Amino acid sequence: MEDRLRQVLIDRFIRYVQMDTQSQEDVENQYPSTEKQKDFSRLLVEELKALGLKDAGMDEYGYVMATFPSNLPKEKIAKVPVIGFLGHVDTSPDVSGKDVHPIIYEKYSGGDIILLGDKTQVLKIKENPDLELYIGNDIITSDGTTLLGADDKAGIAEIMTMIDCLKHRTDVQHGKLRIGFTPDEEVGMGTKILLIQ
Repeated sequence: MEDRLRQVLIDRFIRYVQMDTQSQEDVENQYPSTEKQKDFSRLLVEELKALGLKDAGMDEYGYVMATFPSNLPKEKIAKVPVIGFLGHVDTSPDVSGKDVHPIIYEKYSGGDIILLGDKTQVLKIKENPDLELYIGNDIITSDGTTLLGADDKAGIAEIMTMIDCLKHRTDVQHGKLRIGFTPDEEVGMGTKILLIQ
């Protein structure tokens, strides 16, 4: 099961980062700031429904909400708080998010990582000493010509895979889970619009 979910997580993440969802600064009277964010939000709604979250939906502003019901016995449900998991669908407007080419460095052996699409882009150990903590692990980067978009598509992939895991692991008891994915976090507008609603 763990190997299956690990691969599902990686495949999901790779698929998500290849969707261009950049937000845009200084856009007035348009929420979200780019329509392409809604394309990703619609995909997430479809995937949530496929995972059994019947109430999954998106509002006119691109906010996705869904509920994963508790599997606790009825007498215990009220004693367990509802937990929310949030992520944002947009990526930074500062660097292109179009035509992302993710690269997986399997079993990273240490040292600087030269990004293959633009070899002037190097993840240097001296500037990123935490890379040494991941020796032996797989590392995913862009090819250096775009951003990767891990902020926050890694978080969204983790949330979706957690739901996938809990759907298949009925032995893991949990309370009600609420899922929310927002647009325009990178330009500081996502929460503002959510609060206005």
